[in-house]
Amino acid sequence: DLEWKIIYVGSAESEEYDQVLDSVLVGPVPAGRHMFVFQADAPNPGLIPDADAVGVTVVLITCTYRGQEFIRVGYYVNNEYTETELRENPPVKPDFSKLQRNILASNPRVTRFHINWEDNTEKLEDAESSNPNLQSLLSTDALPSASKGWSTSENSLNVMLDSHMDCM
Repeated sequence: DLEWKIIYVGSAESEEYDQVLDSVLVGPVPAGRHMFVFQADAPNPGLIPDADAVGVTVVLITCTYRGQEFIRVGYYVNNEYTETELRENPPVKPDFSKLQRNILASNPRVTRFHINWEDNTEKLEDAESSNPNLQSLLSTDALPSASKGWSTSENSLNVMLDSHMDCM
């Protein structure tokens, strides 16, 4: 089975503020192209440090197989006030009801990791050398997209994994 997670990075300073918004096991996954929708609750604003509530952060989508992470897709997220006055003079304590989150869905950062798919490294190396098209499990045109302009007043984060996932 593949385990997908949506993680909201609450602070660049420490992973202790990361929030796993949801995780789902998908599988067994036969070879081919697959598509699914992944929806999660919005991050808990009480767990985000005040100093990191406004500005840029990241939402990560990760996938693991047998406990081994093989892909991580990161989207930049800008949290900002919609009112000019609040943007120019933000309150000391963030007002989450007036913040808006915008996800830069058009420019994801993708990191792939080599893992042992079959518990047999030799088999993986043979497959890669016999078929050069198997250099990655996900092509760059098969990346997830995220909704833009979601507000903290909404109670969910919608991330559409409307891409195709190629599985060996």
